[in-house]
Amino acid sequence: MMNASTGRRPGARGRTRAAAAALCLLAGALSAAAAGSSPAAALTPPVSLTADDLSTWQTNGIVWSMAASADGVVYAGGTFSTVRPPDAAAGTSEQPAVNFAAFDAATGAPTGCSLSFTLSSGTATVRSLVLSPDGDTLYAGGQFGAVNGVGVSNIAAVDTATCTPRQDFKVAVSATVRAIDVTDDTVYFGGDFNSVEGQTRNKFAAVTTGGQLKPFTANTDEVGRAVEVTPDGLHVVIGGDFFTVNGTASHALAVVNATTGALDKSYPGFIPNTSTVQDLTSDATQFYTANEGTGGGVFDGRIALDLSTFSQVWRDTCLGATQALLVHDGVLYSGSHAHDCASMGEFPDQPRKHLLAQAVDNPKLLPWFPDTNDGIGEPVGPRVMAQTDKGGHHYLWVGGEFTTVNGAGQQGLTRFADGPDTGAPWVPNASVSTVRTGEVDVNWQTSFDTDDGELTYRIYKDGASTPVHTVTGSSLFWDRPQLTWTDREVAPGETHTYRISASDGTNTSAKSPAVTAVVASAAEAYPARVIADGASLYWRYDEPGSTFAGDASGGLDNGFVRNAPAYRQTPAAIAGGSTAMGFNGTDEYVYSNRRHAQPTTFSVETWIKTTTTKGGKIIGFGNLTMQNSGQYDKHVYMRNDGRLMFGVHSGGTRTVTTLAPYNDGEWHHVVATQGSGGMALYVDGQLRASNPFYTGNESYQGYWRIGGDNLSGWPNRPTSNFFAGQIDETAVYPTALSSSKVAAHYALRTGG
Repeated sequence: MMNASTGRRPGARGRTRAAAAALCLLAGALSAAAAGSSPAAALTPPVSLTADDLSTWQTNGIVWSMAASADGVVYAGGTFSTVRPPDAAAGTSEQPAVNFAAFDAATGAPTGCSLSFTLSSGTATVRSLVLSPDGDTLYAGGQFGAVNGVGVSNIAAVDTATCTPRQDFKVAVSATVRAIDVTDDTVYFGGDFNSVEGQTRNKFAAVTTGGQLKPFTANTDEVGRAVEVTPDGLHVVIGGDFFTVNGTASHALAVVNATTGALDKSYPGFIPNTSTVQDLTSDATQFYTANEGTGGGVFDGRIALDLSTFSQVWRDTCLGATQALLVHDGVLYSGSHAHDCASMGEFPDQPRKHLLAQAVDNPKLLPWFPDTNDGIGEPVGPRVMAQTDKGGHHYLWVGGEFTTVNGAGQQGLTRFADGPDTGAPWVPNASVSTVRTGEVDVNWQTSFDTDDGELTYRIYKDGASTPVHTVTGSSLFWDRPQLTWTDREVAPGETHTYRISASDGTNTSAKSPAVTAVVASAAEAYPARVIADGASLYWRYDEPGSTFAGDASGGLDNGFVRNAPAYRQTPAAIAGGSTAMGFNGTDEYVYSNRRHAQPTTFSVETWIKTTTTKGGKIIGFGNLTMQNSGQYDKHVYMRNDGRLMFGVHSGGTRTVTTLAPYNDGEWHHVVATQGSGGMALYVDGQLRASNPFYTGNESYQGYWRIGGDNLSGWPNRPTSNFFAGQIDETAVYPTALSSSKVAAHYALRTGG
């Protein structure tokens, strides 16, 4: 048990309240709501803490443990030697703090309490800090031999009134103490040790608050990392690396009797053998585990278990080891380095996220995403959390290995509060289109706010200060669905400009750069035909820039643009005012916002222009977004010699190939289809290659990707996975386009 909380009750360490009800975040694509809809709130319930980090002193090493008192003092222990002010660079303005420091919860500055945890040989470290229920004693565990020069043996008690080690608490523990929990009369602890006071105690033990060994015996075969006394004081939940408890199989987690240590609930096979429990916490009705895995088949997420039955309520399956847990107002906050939560319908594999929040009754991620980096040490980022109230605010403290918080330098410690919320949402990415006569479609990629999933958008027309349309929409950092509003208060030939702002109810972004539309006098033939033929995704690449590829199909499946390909390339593939996008052949690509089920019948259509001799993927379906996919097919790629290949995976790689090359620097129309008639590849309106026998493809959920993705293992693999050239007018259909429709699309390239 690594965190401490306020609101203590006699007989057990205090715990935060469970919410009477928790709200689930609504995610996925949204269509625009009516003007005048309710504005967003600054925080999305049940989240009650902002993601804005507060000015806090720093350490020069790792913070492993924290405890917070009811009067607003936060104690931090770990492996460090100094503390320094906020914004101070490492090595400057430092004050001695030997593996321990105390801070004012409301200011983030050190208090007058100074303790030195040392070891005569080796590196001392403080791995656990817990306050007694009355707050009078701070118990510390770790690897150390003295506190302020007073000899101890890996565990100590400190009088909080005087900030001095208690001379009457001397317990000989043979090795590192990693976890402690305390009741009115008992100190439970776990770690690496095999003896306490000269008697056998393998990894877990209990002593009185006066330091006398108790008969409690919960022997395990591997390290103990977490201890949590249940709210009724009758049981102790233990966690760690172990496989047996008192000789009975129970890996990583067990519930034992608080008096005897006898096994009350075992968990054989409940957690994979490749995973361990790093932390435990509880509220009035549930307890929660933080899990870390190594190797394949791991479990890295969090589990909620009922305190009356000790059975599972829910578990999440995010990958990226969880290190710390804390419950506040019905929300479970966690520190981890989560990088892949796709298995539970959340973000796909991508760079690590280190701080997450979930409702206590639902594993779905809530819109609270402050972040740290991995930092030093292993490195994994956050290691511990603590909370307390002071001056009318609630504070969440986080400690660990990190050296940045929310992108700015900050080492070892940070903190968050229940207000004020000062962070504005990102500026929206906007575009306009005029496919139909007498109408302007204003499209935008929803923004992101680190602590609010519901944002209010206001559209401003022609420089006016009053919005012409207001709408609220949901978004998350990995799911920023497109919203669209159609302006019909326009006339053919007129020119209008539009700007959009995003607000969380308290903070408002700057307005987006102005986008301009000349209202169409007649419907554009090519896009009208693409839409009429049932495109479910249609990217025209007419945006002014940023990270947005608007979907003109009506399906609102906008594209995320990665690594800054070149916008506004001309001349485009289709006659008129449209533009294309240029790709460098190295790392630039676009992926769909939505994750799709396997398309069993489909068509992909796009235009390309290139002179590359390194080939590359033009369009395809892959399971990842922020890096090359691990599953990938349903794609068209160019070989080094300029010939085009269409491939699916169906019991192996199945491809069809054009006879002619198409890297001649001219625009070419490319369509690939698969359905009951097999595979077909068209170029410039004509069938160039086909195979009627392969009607299936690989089954996985994925994203449409344009400009590049993995091609490992595919025939005639080109030099580059990424396409160098221009791409325009990309469309995806849930049907296999007929040859007549393909020819008709090609014929409309000049509008005739």
